Amino acid sequence: MSTPQAVAADPAASDPAKRLSSDERRRQILVAALAVFGARGYDGATTDEVARAAGVSQPYVVRLFGSKENLFLAALEDALARMLSAFRAALADADPADPEHAAGKRIGQAYVDLLEVRGLHQTLANAYLMGSHPVIGPAARRGFAAVWRFFRDELGLDADDARAFMAEGMLISTMIGLRLVDDYGSDPQITELFRSCFPTELPHILDLVPRGSEPW
Repeated sequence: MSTPQAVAADPAASDPAKRLSSDERRRQILVAALAVFGARGYDGATTDEVARAAGVSQPYVVRLFGSKENLFLAALEDALARMLSAFRAALADADPADPEHAAGKRIGQAYVDLLEVRGLHQTLANAYLMGSHPVIGPAARRGFAAVWRFFRDELGLDADDARAFMAEGMLISTMIGLRLVDDYGSDPQITELFRSCFPTELPHILDLVPRGSEPW
């Protein structure tokens, strides 16, 4: 098994001369938590693994977040906030002359660009499978509903288009979580799927998505 490597949270985290504030350290841990929860899932991840990925001690993670449950909730909240912020920025940048088409295309691109945040899509997908959890389930449902409301109320899609948008996002998240990229080029069906989902930026995506051999 590969030895987990630290996840760089920001430039300051890699600068030993800079002493991070508690907020900066919290951000560093959340970046690591997204990567670890995204790869391991809630049940499989540990606060010790997150601490190693963030380059801090496990007691420090517990001191900041209190428990694995609280850490996952914070990571889920962070993932949703990042995604909706990216969507709203894309909506604001849309071409006023062609608002619906331009906005939808930009938002789709924003979702793909979030692959640069390792584990974000997978953490959301894992949370959406935890509906029976007494604490995480309600938080995941609220987040899912907030994404739906964005497509309906802010982007202005009808229900069918909003459903199609979210379904494609779920497909991409599933492909990432399965590490399907390992079969790209050797399995014709998987190769076709990647080329269909990412027709204009496939080389970048192939460089970005995690492989099965990576710990996260």
